[in-house]
Amino acid sequence: MGCVSEDRFQQLQHIIPAVSRETAGSLMAFESLFRKWSAAINLASPSTLSEIWGRHILDSAQIFPLAPQAQKWLDLGSGGGFPGVVLAILLKDRAGSAIDLVESNGKKAAFLRTAIAQAGAPGRVHAERIEAMRERIGTPEIITARALAPLHTLFGLAEPWLTSGAVALFQKGRDYRREIDESHDDWAFDLVEHPSAVGKESVILEISNLRRSGHSGRISR
Repeated sequence: MGCVSEDRFQQLQHIIPAVSRETAGSLMAFESLFRKWSAAINLASPSTLSEIWGRHILDSAQIFPLAPQAQKWLDLGSGGGFPGVVLAILLKDRAGSAIDLVESNGKKAAFLRTAIAQAGAPGRVHAERIEAMRERIGTPEIITARALAPLHTLFGLAEPWLTSGAVALFQKGRDYRREIDESHDDWAFDLVEHPSAVGKESVILEISNLRRSGHSGRISR
């Protein structure tokens, strides 16, 4: 596991108070692996590589406390592992839990498999398009996606699961209100906005009860 940075451990504790040093160490080891692979394949914007811990890992970790009992997770468009691998590592301490990571890019999927194996985390990586997994992955409790697509498009991708009882925790940036408004043209849903613990202009949108409709959903904050 290697040395655990005390500063980073405290930053993680601020988001997840009960997190263990072992889990923090696994996340730091994932950061090191991410940097190593980023030298060979494009896992994230080069301009953000100096901020991996705060901008990507802590940003991903803040999802975890929003579903404290959930055991079955699904991450769409997992890319470089945010939030999928981070959540998989955190789920190690939640008995019986697992997360499916869907990533169609073969090189990124190979990285995700390596990261999951290194951490000994309960994750399964599917190198497939999201549409191909609709009948192969049962309805999860929680669906996540980060920097994948506009909200309206996400609803179309996740519709089979969200209309079957899954809850989405989608991370969005400063334009999230516009995305919500545009989504109401075709979708109705219940919405809770969770302020980001990492980015001032970001939110986590908790979506439930998705259905096709022109009517607005109920919004809570």
